[in-house]
Amino acid sequence: MRLEENPQLPQQPESVYAQNLNFTLARLFRNIAAKVNGLADGRLSVIDNALTAAPTTGTWAKGDFVRNSAPAEAGAAASKYVVYGFICTVGGTPGTWVQCRFLTGN
Repeated sequence: MRLEENPQLPQQPESVYAQNLNFTLARLFRNIAAKVNGLADGRLSVIDNALTAAPTTGTWAKGDFVRNSAPAEAGAAASKYVVYGFICTVGGTPGTWVQCRFLTGN
């Protein structure tokens, strides 16, 4: 089920405050719906913590996960894989990160 991205708020609010509130709520609801719908569709573009490599700055906790925004096939012919993301195995600044890999089956 997708969220409605064009919320229907009361028409012709009577005060300036109500007009501003309608405008702000409509924008907020559109942004939330776009984010949730994008996540439900599996779109990388809506994920805020996608990087091309493991983080080298910031404080992270054990178990934190960062998606790989530039996946590509790698490895030898018999064991090709794609790096799906990076997982923090020891919390810290920036913590210790390992690659999360999927075999491609080639």
